[in-house]
Amino acid sequence: MDVIKALAAAGLLLLLGDFVATFCYHVPEHVFGKFHNIVHHSPRRSFVRYALRTRQPLALLDGFCSALPYFAFVPLLWLLSPWGIALGLLLAEGHVIWRHRFPPQYCTPDWLKILCRWIGITTPERHWIHHRYGYRAFGDIFSFYGKPAEMWLIWLRWVKRKGLASGTEASPAP
Repeated sequence: MDVIKALAAAGLLLLLGDFVATFCYHVPEHVFGKFHNIVHHSPRRSFVRYALRTRQPLALLDGFCSALPYFAFVPLLWLLSPWGIALGLLLAEGHVIWRHRFPPQYCTPDWLKILCRWIGITTPERHWIHHRYGYRAFGDIFSFYGKPAEMWLIWLRWVKRKGLASGTEASPAP
């Protein structure tokens, strides 16, 4: 029974954390943010290196915010299983390392690619699509968040354009 609770807590942490990270942080950051596109989508993806090199410590906040959605569910899921929380956080970090560790030409073994597709897990190849085309292949851990996130991106861009257009219309002409 404890194993089932631990697996449930880990699974919920990953599902909920990736949902909130994708729709409340990652996609809005592509539209309204600065550091995510400059740092994470560059060849050198270290927020720490960027913050030190450019003397912009605010970039560290962006890196921290990408992990925050997972930690937000810790108090709620702790009641289900502290071990499951630990497992979920380890799996989330392991997935971050896996999807960023390999070069763009890396090819996930076929058996693992099939398993990931069946479960809905993002492979390094899919994540590289997102790095190449920042408007596609969202969902850091779960690929099934990709299409809804792309629609969310389109809507947020529309909102940004309308907001900027109305802001310029409201100001008097020179």
